[in-house]
Amino acid sequence: MKNKILYLFVVVALILSACGGAGSGQPSVVRIGWASGPDSLNIGVAWLMAAYTISELTYSSMYEFKLDGTLVLDLGTDVSASADGLVYTYKIRNGIKFHDGKPLTAKDVAFTYNLVKAHTDFPTLNSYTEHFASIEAPDDSTVVITLDQPVPNIASKLVFLYILPEHIWKDHSEGDAAAAFENLEMIGSGPFKMLENKPNEFIRLGVNKNYYGQVPKVDEVIFQVFSSSDALVQALKTGQIDMITSVPNTSVASLRTAANVKVVTGAPLSPDLEDIIFNMVDPTNCPTADGGLCTGHPALRDKQVRLAMAYATDKQKIIDIVLLGLGAPGIALIPNGTGEWFNSEIKDYAYDPAKGNKLLDDAGYKDANGDGTRDMPDGSLPLTFRMNWPSSDNAAPRIAELLSEMWKQLGIKLEMQAVESDALTAKCCPALDYDIMIWSWVADPDPNTLLIIPITDSIPTGYNETGYSNPRYDELFKLQGSEMDGSKRLKMVWEMQKIIHDDAPYIIPYYAFAVQAYRTDRFKGWLDSETKLALEDPSSLTIIEPVK
Repeated sequence: MKNKILYLFVVVALILSACGGAGSGQPSVVRIGWASGPDSLNIGVAWLMAAYTISELTYSSMYEFKLDGTLVLDLGTDVSASADGLVYTYKIRNGIKFHDGKPLTAKDVAFTYNLVKAHTDFPTLNSYTEHFASIEAPDDSTVVITLDQPVPNIASKLVFLYILPEHIWKDHSEGDAAAAFENLEMIGSGPFKMLENKPNEFIRLGVNKNYYGQVPKVDEVIFQVFSSSDALVQALKTGQIDMITSVPNTSVASLRTAANVKVVTGAPLSPDLEDIIFNMVDPTNCPTADGGLCTGHPALRDKQVRLAMAYATDKQKIIDIVLLGLGAPGIALIPNGTGEWFNSEIKDYAYDPAKGNKLLDDAGYKDANGDGTRDMPDGSLPLTFRMNWPSSDNAAPRIAELLSEMWKQLGIKLEMQAVESDALTAKCCPALDYDIMIWSWVADPDPNTLLIIPITDSIPTGYNETGYSNPRYDELFKLQGSEMDGSKRLKMVWEMQKIIHDDAPYIIPYYAFAVQAYRTDRFKGWLDSETKLALEDPSSLTIIEPVK
């Protein structure tokens, strides 16, 4: 009996320590579970969405991306544009301080934009500053951006350019130093500040009590990495964590019946897409000077092979099995959640393995030795492809198994292996040391960030993970980036999606719904019924409070 009482005392103490709340005398700590942490705390070189999640909480930017999909001024208080659309003048808030107490001024804003502009080794962020001819801060509250041509999406170019403190980053701004800077303290001006980081284990953030906006009502937020989806789900059920950023769809049913747990679904804050990526780089475009190995199977450079695989991919079956129906068939590189930018007129490849087999037969891919696997037309190699995916992707293993079964009908064999996210990035971008990958991308409010991926100039930077190259696509990308007539730009964006769909450097299996879950007995106020769903966003984490 004594041991039982002691056990109950320990459990209650842990719960109080984890949650706290009004009158408890304990700090209120929100514990959030996810499958993997950020690949870098230096947002300039980060690829993974987890890095942007942490940056969104710790930094400020000129605009805020709202849950209704709109962009509103945040750090900025006012903006004016010249008649020719080439000069934008921003006024920023006064009295803002970084987490270390130093003031944030327009000089820091200009420094950040110039730093990003100067570094092509910031593969994602640098593209936002492509047409920034100059960025100046004539005084502490004014930022002037001069463009070399009009851009139709200035807000979407600034929303993810998080403002860095010049007094820290100035010593890491030249040459390779910026990309090499680990940025472990992650000093920003957002609602939370970095307290502790143990890679692949957890990140602990504390409230920034000097934040200029809504000061969080909780004291700390801990993002904890779980090595398996089963452990992640079990931790929510037992109260070890308070929220899951991405619920494995196979666990939705059990969580819906779990005590004090609510499962919510909706459109992702930033529409994302799972994609099956083919390494189709032409040897003449291999970025050897940038570490390119380009070991992809030569058959994948043949459009007929890729089309055959598209016809043999049963997307609805993947959705039903992997997502339990919580998704829509993928078609274009731009997700359907982006509204009018999505080309709704594209007709997808119908599931037709017989047509896929005919394409391969007509192209000369025969099973020369009768082992069930086709060979190259010259007999040099079997159509055996390496299939990789990040180990943090809970859905990918089942997708890979289904694809293996589907493509086996074509006489194609897969050698499947999960790879740790950082290692897969190294194999991918720009090494192109793989055959096929399952990966995912997150869309910006504007389509430009996804459209830039397949351009030829993105191959050496690693942003173009397929090695795809099409002159017409490249031309359209440049044109749409400066077209101020909305209807004309929309037409170009739709044509670009059609080109990618027809050339098939990707197969988009689905657009998944966001699925998250939280405990109802720990914190209240989660924004779970907005237009878009993102419980890890500052919009929720700054207003939730402990349940009394």
